[in-house]
Amino acid sequence: MDENERERPGELWRWDAVDLAEAIRERVVSSTEAVTACLDRLDVVNPRLNAVVSDLRGEALEAAAEADASVARGEPLGPLHGVPVTTKVTEDQAGHPTTWGVVAFRDNVAAQDGPAVANLRAAGAVVVGRTNSPAFGYSWWTDNDLHGRTDNPWSRAHTPGGSSGGASAGTAAGISPIALGSDMIGSIRYPAYCTGVVGLRPSFGRVPSFRSTARTEPPMASQLMAVPGPLTRTVRDARLALGVLARRDPRDPWWVPAPLTGPPVHGPTRVAVSVDPAGVGVHPTVRAAVLRAAEALEAAGYAVEEQDPPDFAAVAAALGEITRHETPHFSGEDYERYGDDRLRRTYRRVRSAGAQPALVPYMEALAGRITWIRAWTLFLDRWPVLLCPTAFDPPFPQDVDSLPAEAYPRMFQSMMPSYAVPLLGLPALAVPTGVADGLPTGVQLVAGRFREDLVLDAGEVVEAACGVLTPIDPR
Repeated sequence: MDENERERPGELWRWDAVDLAEAIRERVVSSTEAVTACLDRLDVVNPRLNAVVSDLRGEALEAAAEADASVARGEPLGPLHGVPVTTKVTEDQAGHPTTWGVVAFRDNVAAQDGPAVANLRAAGAVVVGRTNSPAFGYSWWTDNDLHGRTDNPWSRAHTPGGSSGGASAGTAAGISPIALGSDMIGSIRYPAYCTGVVGLRPSFGRVPSFRSTARTEPPMASQLMAVPGPLTRTVRDARLALGVLARRDPRDPWWVPAPLTGPPVHGPTRVAVSVDPAGVGVHPTVRAAVLRAAEALEAAGYAVEEQDPPDFAAVAAALGEITRHETPHFSGEDYERYGDDRLRRTYRRVRSAGAQPALVPYMEALAGRITWIRAWTLFLDRWPVLLCPTAFDPPFPQDVDSLPAEAYPRMFQSMMPSYAVPLLGLPALAVPTGVADGLPTGVQLVAGRFREDLVLDAGEVVEAACGVLTPIDPR
């Protein structure tokens, strides 16, 4: 059966963005029907999840009606014309507060769309709601005093991840096929892993970013490592969303006009498989997920080899060193003044775990970043795709931050796969591999800078072998 002729699920909220966009263009369904279906689904599941914390149905239905009028007039249509999406409360959207999950920012209304939101709307997408984040986006769980807690649709006892936890939970439960998230230290990839969806962290410089609501420019680590990106239920939707989000915006001088597809790899694409790249131990379900993905890639013709990337633990530590020195100066006062109790507790524990910030170690860590980039560039020239865990343990319990301080070292070890990629500016894709003990499992695929095409190609192979896990009804 041809890709475009395969059977589609009945309810429109179950359709992926590729199918919806095509059906709207061909007048098989209307944008109003698609948006209404997603809003009806939101009414059913969101009271249980609290994934969407700002319901935009009024303006969404108006935008959908205008999208349908554009179709009727025969006007040129964007690649996401009429397709429902969600945006995150950490991203600027004109007329709505960029709250960061902080009570003091509840009236921090944006006068203009940020680049990622603007690019989604320029492509014809209809924003149906804004999704939750932990306070200041500073956690691997999603709870705050302003918007409350977001639950994982697979298990209320486990985190939906953070900081894009609302985006991941809403996508997994069928509220929209595409959610806009952001990732500095795993904030797209880890939530995708926790909820069984696809999460794409683009290369640094691929997707433009800017917040007019910010009082100051972000610290260097954020400028070099924090990126917007999509959470979706299918890999092909992630590919579609990337093409939309990557459009130039002059407000971001770091943006690079790199092609979405790089030069072909000669011969079978070599994949480095690294089950425990940091040597800290992995949970058996994580090991099984990596090996299952490796088998799928090998069966599809990839040349799969066991090979660890260079100095994985040292790269992860370098990112921690940089952020540990920057955060107290740029954000610490705000965390203490405006943050909620969960944020302050986590921040204080992180600060107490290391030496006091100092200029020389910070400068040395930032200067040493190029050493790791060079080493990994050489590595990825030889093995264009790296397959490794997204995290070394299954999703954390919902209240893991309330555990004794002794639990924190393992928590940070478990999240090492989230650290290395941002420091290096590389693209990475979190893709599901199945279910174990009632929770989704998944892996991370990494490639060289601006080679999202390689991780998306490999991700489609893993997805074809392991299946699409969502949307699901909350449990």
